[in-house]
Amino acid sequence: MPSTGAAPAPTRRTRTGRAAALLCLSACVLAACAQPGVNQLAADPTDRTPTASAPPAPAPDQAPSAALAARSTPLPSPTATTPATPVLAADDTQAGLTGREVPPDGNGDLVVVPGSTPAPGPGPVRTLSVAVESGLPVDGGEFAAFVMTTLTDPRGWGAGGVMSFARTDGEADIHLVLATPGTTNRLCAPLDTAGEVSCRNQDLVVLNFRRWVETTAEYADNPTGYRQYLVNHEVGHALGHGHVACPGPGQPAPVMQQQTLGLQGCTQNSWPNP
Repeated sequence: MPSTGAAPAPTRRTRTGRAAALLCLSACVLAACAQPGVNQLAADPTDRTPTASAPPAPAPDQAPSAALAARSTPLPSPTATTPATPVLAADDTQAGLTGREVPPDGNGDLVVVPGSTPAPGPGPVRTLSVAVESGLPVDGGEFAAFVMTTLTDPRGWGAGGVMSFARTDGEADIHLVLATPGTTNRLCAPLDTAGEVSCRNQDLVVLNFRRWVETTAEYADNPTGYRQYLVNHEVGHALGHGHVACPGPGQPAPVMQQQTLGLQGCTQNSWPNP
């Protein structure tokens, strides 16, 4: 009989055979998935072993930056350095020094140390002001006290009540100044101090800061004695005394000898009346 274009109705046997085939295919797929080595990483949810290319994850409570810091060696913290404060000898601090650096020149601003000191004894009184050039490492009060202790010493110019000294911060008979070498040159002109020595110029007594700090080779073992000599020598000029020579080897040098330039065989002496 010719075909009408419609497929013949499947028999019961055909439907049964297809169902069996599908069941067999499903069983095979399940069996293959259960075989060792086949898609185990995807199939086993308990396996958390990372692959070789995967980076380690940070702990849940640790940010990535914290994890990196935990594995890094910290750099040493920089240590702040404080400039060392110079340690001065007792002779220096007694003379008013707070440092030993000698500026070659200064601004010429002379600051009078405030305050006054009465004359300690009888006799004619000479008034004296004390000034320090601005910028020098000097305690003005300590320096002024050193000057007055020297001038009122019993071995000084007032020995035996001949005279006495009083300090003032106003008008005075003598104005004593501690100044840089450059300012000393200008205050002492026309006398040439070459930035090395001190001078008296009219009512000015100018002490060179270089000499105050460094003293001299022959007084290296006695800086206080040299500074006492310097005060007495230059004030001696203001009192009208001139230079004298060493009287002979081994004898005390007169206070008006130019001991800064050498003892010439004499021994150290700081006082007009030793």
